[in-house]
This record gives sequence, structure tokens and C-alpha cells, in this order.
Amino acid sequence: MRKPIQLILLFFITIQSNGQSDIQKLKDQVSAAADKIEAKCIAWRRDFHQHPELGNREFRTGKIIADHLKKLGLEVKEGVAKTGVVGILHGGRPGPCIALRSDMDALPIVEKVDLPFASKDKTTYNGQEVGVMHACGHDSHIAMLMSVAEILSGMKADIKGTVKFIFQPAEEGPPDNEEGGAALMVKEGVMDNPKVDVVFGLHIESNIEVGHIEYKPGAFMASSDWFHIVVKGKGSHGAVPWDGIDPIQVAAQIIEGLQNIVSRQMELTKAPVVITVGKISGGVRSNIIPEECVMDGTIRTLDKEMQKEVAEKIRLTVTKIAEASGATANVSIDTKTLVTYNTPELVKKMIPSFVSAAGAANVKEREWVTGAEDFSYYGTKAPAFFFYLGGMPKGNDPKKAPPHHTAGFFIDESGFKTGIKAFCDMVIDYMNM
Repeated sequence: MRKPIQLILLFFITIQSNGQSDIQKLKDQVSAAADKIEAKCIAWRRDFHQHPELGNREFRTGKIIADHLKKLGLEVKEGVAKTGVVGILHGGRPGPCIALRSDMDALPIVEKVDLPFASKDKTTYNGQEVGVMHACGHDSHIAMLMSVAEILSGMKADIKGTVKFIFQPAEEGPPDNEEGGAALMVKEGVMDNPKVDVVFGLHIESNIEVGHIEYKPGAFMASSDWFHIVVKGKGSHGAVPWDGIDPIQVAAQIIEGLQNIVSRQMELTKAPVVITVGKISGGVRSNIIPEECVMDGTIRTLDKEMQKEVAEKIRLTVTKIAEASGATANVSIDTKTLVTYNTPELVKKMIPSFVSAAGAANVKEREWVTGAEDFSYYGTKAPAFFFYLGGMPKGNDPKKAPPHHTAGFFIDESGFKTGIKAFCDMVIDYMNM
């Protein structure tokens, strides 16, 4: 009886070995293709960088993407969530539907980086003339995903299932009084027809060295809620404050009270909480106590229950502090993004993809961050995995790297190949699970 059992075991070992060999061949093919397409990827990125467009206004960007996907023979949908583009690659064999996402929009910032392809563009944003700059790396994301689409299209016969390429507008948020971003993409059905089984996304980082990949299972990036507080008092002459109710002085107490929520009321060993007042306005003259003071700010949490609790405590704190001084206060809170949550089981399965793309020494788990990403909305429809890709020149000090959303933001283009290979290897590994 031993020989038949041994033969059966040998049969399955051979099948497994052949399967692993086939996967490696595909990854070797990807690596060679990534080397070949690198120059084209950089050229795309520089073009997008030189011609940036704000959220819900990515008309030129979307057309370039759509034209490229059509040339590859993909099924293409345009005008998704206003200016978004979706390309669908139907593989030659049955399998899952894997979504890959890139954002497309730039920011209202005047670029100060000395580059031959620096942006000189200006436009109108919420009624103001502004400069426009890709100050968060979305131009890099577009170029890398276009490259991935070209590589995987060339391997169509070996693709098991479907790959959906999502090019999303307005990740930084749409203009005032408009819908946009991932929430609108999901609302318009981007995760359906065909139904997405898993979704992957990346973000290039100016303070992570090129060639490196960083990730975190579970809660990775914070939710983002924006609050608007209006404090109403009673105007009076600045020389006789007792004749009025000073909304600016009440606002000062409220700001301190908000920080007490963070330091004294939230369980910070469970997850971080940040409350920031970023804007305050009130009054027109130094000797006049105004009737009203307005504050705007953001809340960052990494736990959905804490997100609800913080909102409740803010409303209570603001209204009671105002009431204690005889003033009134109105609080409105608008959720911009959810917690970006990486499905732990999925993360564990995909680490080998990072190792094959970047090398084991260049892949590491990191702590959570209080930055936010609307990629979080895709995770409400399917298991999701969002990771960071290095974009800092080798040998540089991360603490001195120009931050995202600043006029000096800079990305080293030599890291693009790692991102291209990571996306492709994730597709290959997942479709063979």
C-alpha cells in the first residue's frame, strides 16, 4: 500500500512545484517588462506633472488614460464619478476580479521645485485663482498604473479572471458643493459589474527610500472628519467687555477644551486621536467685540467606534463651554474619509508579492498614520490592501524630505519600477491562490 500513497504524494508535489514554477516565470516576465516600460512611465509622469488638474476637473488627464487603455484593447468606461476612468481586462482563463486603483487629482499649490517639467499652471478653485501642482504623487500613481495595465494586457492569455483598473478623480476632495472621489465611484457602482473580489492601492511617499515598501495590517490610515463651529455672542465696545459676550474668548476656551478631549477623555493606548483647529475667524477691528466667531478643523481617528465617540464629545464640549459664558455654539461635522483598513488575512497572503517585487530586506511593517485616504471606501465593498511605496532618493534623511502637500514636494522616479512590479506580482499571486 505504500507505493500508491507515495505516488499520489509525488503527483501533488510535482503539480505544486510546476505551479510555483509557472508563477515565477510570470513574475520574471513582469520584471523584464517593468525594465522596458520604465522610460515610458517616467515620461507619462512628467507630462501629468507639468499639466496638473484639480479634483473633478481632470479632463485632459482622463482622456490620456482612456486613450491608452483603449489602445491596449481593454473595455473602457469614461466619465465615472465625473472624470474617472475604468479599464477592464478580461483574462484568458477563469478567476477572480482584482481591482487596482490610482488617484488622478492635483492640489491648489504653486510649485517651487526647480524641474524642467515643473507646473506653471493656474486655475480657479472655489472662486480664487490658484496655482496647480501634483504635490502628493498622484501623477506617479497614474503613470505606474498605466504601465501595469500595459504589462498585464500583454500577458492576457495567462491572466486568470479579470483585472479592473480604477483611475479615480478628486481623492483630495471635490470643490465645494460637489460630490466626488472614491465615495462617488463606489456609489456609481465601480466595485460591481463585474463584482470586485479584492482591491489593491498604493501611495508613493516622499520620506520612504526608493525601492522600499511599507504596510500595516488592520487600521492603517485615519478617518478624516471636518468640523465647523459657529460661536455666537453679543457685540460690544472692546473697552467694556462686560456689556457683551465675547465669542473670540469663548472660542479660545473651546480650543483648549477640544485638546482636553484628546489628552484626558480618549483611550490613546487603543488608538491615536487628533483634533486640530486649522482656521479661526472673527471680528473686523481691534476695539470691537464681534457677535460671532467661526472655527474650522479636522478630526483624525483610527477606530470607527472612537470616531463616533469623539464627535459626540466635541458637540458636548463646544455647546457646554459656550453655554457657561452665556454664548451659543453650533457644531457641524462632515465625514470625509473612513479608516483605511487593510484586511489582515489578505495582507498576510500578499507579503510574498512585495518580497518578489522589492526584496525581503526592503519590505517592512510600519505603525499607523494619521493621514487619511478615501481608498477606505473601496474597503466597504471588498477585502482591501493599501500600502506605501518609497519615493525618497537613496541616502537622504527622511526628516528633511519635503512633506506632501507642500510647494517643495519631490519624488525620485527611480522607485516607479518597484511599484509597477508590486502591483503586477500581487495580481499574479492572488489569481493563483
